[in-house]
Amino acid sequence: MTRQAEKPFLYVVVCAAGIAAGVDRLITAAQARDWAVGVIATPVAAGGFFDLEAAAAQTGRPVRSAWRTPADPRPFPPPDAVAVAPATFNTVNKWAAGIADTLALGTLCEAAGLGIPVAVLPCVADALAAHPAYLDSLARLRGMGVRFGEPYDGEARPDGSRPDFAWERALDLLGPLQAPSPNSRRPPGGRASRPPRSG
Repeated sequence: MTRQAEKPFLYVVVCAAGIAAGVDRLITAAQARDWAVGVIATPVAAGGFFDLEAAAAQTGRPVRSAWRTPADPRPFPPPDAVAVAPATFNTVNKWAAGIADTLALGTLCEAAGLGIPVAVLPCVADALAAHPAYLDSLARLRGMGVRFGEPYDGEARPDGSRPDFAWERALDLLGPLQAPSPNSRRPPGGRASRPPRSG
């Protein structure tokens, strides 16, 4: 099968926030827009924040949270784009600082250098969102070309309900799909890239 016959590939990076339980909605929306999807979870998120087996069944690929060994085959192709949803305070700050101590962070740290479009849906409480380090991290990542959706604090309404998390906004931020060339990895809106070492 040539690259022309394959669907563009989206990495969905899932962080440890309660809203992560709804990540199936992002996967469904991405597949409806003709993306193939692979899920990468932070280690904490993989510990019970969403249904890993359901996500694997939905995508047809295992959910990844740990580094592979050099002898292991790559379970995902290189990404054409990355969506980080939900993105937590911890992940945003470590990513902006260039810390790559998990597979999820390593993937995100490499994305900018590879010219891969990245969309982020933050899920951060207002008290944390006001922290100067977080504000600096947002500015740094935006300067790297990272696309941010509207903040979501998850606070309950007076009636006890919570606002919906705008999962599809990540796809809107990435823009329309562009089929990759069969001879190169050219992400939508980006330059040709090599496969991430962390993948």
